[in-house]
Amino acid sequence: MEKNNSSIIYEINVQENLINFNSYIEEALNNAQYELIKIEETKESINEIKPNCDKLDYALAVSTGTICGIFDIFLLGKPGETLIGNITDGWFENKTKDFARLCGWNGDGGRASAIRHLENKFQIPYDQRGAGDAGSSIFNLTPTNHHFKSLAHNPTLLGLFFSIVDQFANTSHFVSGGDLVSLQNADSTFSLRGRTLPSKLFCAFLNWFGHLISDISGSSGSKGRGMGIPSPLWTWTNNIIAIKRSLNIPVGQFDKYMNDMAIKLYQNGYDSRFQTAQAIPVFLNEIIVRLIYSIRRLVKYFSTTEKDERSFKTMWEKCEPFNNSSIKRMLTVAHATFFAIDSADAVIRSFIAGGGYFNPVEFFMRLNIVGVGRFTISLFSEAKLAANISRVKREIKIAEREYSIVNLYIKGLKELAIVYDDKDYINLYEDMNAGRYQLALEKSVRLAETRNVSEEKIVRNKSEIDKYFLGK
Repeated sequence: MEKNNSSIIYEINVQENLINFNSYIEEALNNAQYELIKIEETKESINEIKPNCDKLDYALAVSTGTICGIFDIFLLGKPGETLIGNITDGWFENKTKDFARLCGWNGDGGRASAIRHLENKFQIPYDQRGAGDAGSSIFNLTPTNHHFKSLAHNPTLLGLFFSIVDQFANTSHFVSGGDLVSLQNADSTFSLRGRTLPSKLFCAFLNWFGHLISDISGSSGSKGRGMGIPSPLWTWTNNIIAIKRSLNIPVGQFDKYMNDMAIKLYQNGYDSRFQTAQAIPVFLNEIIVRLIYSIRRLVKYFSTTEKDERSFKTMWEKCEPFNNSSIKRMLTVAHATFFAIDSADAVIRSFIAGGGYFNPVEFFMRLNIVGVGRFTISLFSEAKLAANISRVKREIKIAEREYSIVNLYIKGLKELAIVYDDKDYINLYEDMNAGRYQLALEKSVRLAETRNVSEEKIVRNKSEIDKYFLGK
């Protein structure tokens, strides 16, 4: 309850022929009533943040997660045996050609020609493939792992940093065997364009971006699917080693193990294209749940709202599938179901591939990392919701105590308002001037009794008045 500095004031102002009674009781009552309204709003606020999902909502969320999980198992699977992956591979290939056309490619020669055009257009010094160059013996590079080991080929901020460093210094940085290795004078034919530092930085960024596009569908000499750029969700194993080595922090065996496994995943086709394919069933799970939520609320809105009372604003408030706890709870259930089905399939297949032993590479090849990430976000959202509900419950307990206090306060104010209700007494002076002395006397007696004046001090008749004023 907010503190209010207004006090109960009672004043009598006597002027020539007017008596004024001033009181702030009414203002205090209004403030107290306002406090009650705020307390009621606090008590009702928990209903606004709590999920308002019924059994059908939960059943639909579980069904959606199950369908998308089955979709992920049979249509996505792992690289090399995936229908969705073939679709995303084709999409990236077409986008690579489109980008090459924007950069002046004439459209002849297919994918290999488009990639070769981009490689010539966006030249960089760190493209050692390990096929007959120094990288094959020094960095253990091969055409199947150089995109992953080369830090500048990583589609991350650290990859951009090393790309700019390599282009300015004509070097090439790799992570191999838990070490950060630098090749000096990497390409004697390379020269970074630009005359000023800002122009060189801009050209370095364009070279990095353009070369990533050229490699996203494999190199110009690739046969078949080719080795694309690594998944940004697995290049963190490179980042950790590079950062630790740069700061002279020892690299642990776990770091090396995870980096080695990430390379094996990449060599088996787990690149950015497959990572994109993994996002499709997760996105479908998300969009279907939101559609179900909106459609159910839309039907309810039209069935319970009179035609004259309908408006787009109120309809959107009832049906919008975004910032409310109910849709977040349904999404948590759907993504949890998807995660359970996907991870169970990955565990079973990993034991099958390992001949009865757990095969971590097979497990992570089949585990939908995008789904894991989305489920983690839902869990974080649920944790925030639980914290908010706990906070509001504490506020409600305080509000309930305040409610009783304010009610007692209002009761006291009402009693005071009765005691200090002087509407019948403010014309005492007028009664006396008009000769209505008896009436004025009766009013004064009632006023004294209302004010709890002691009996011996109340003047009740003319003789007592004379005695008081004349000393008789």
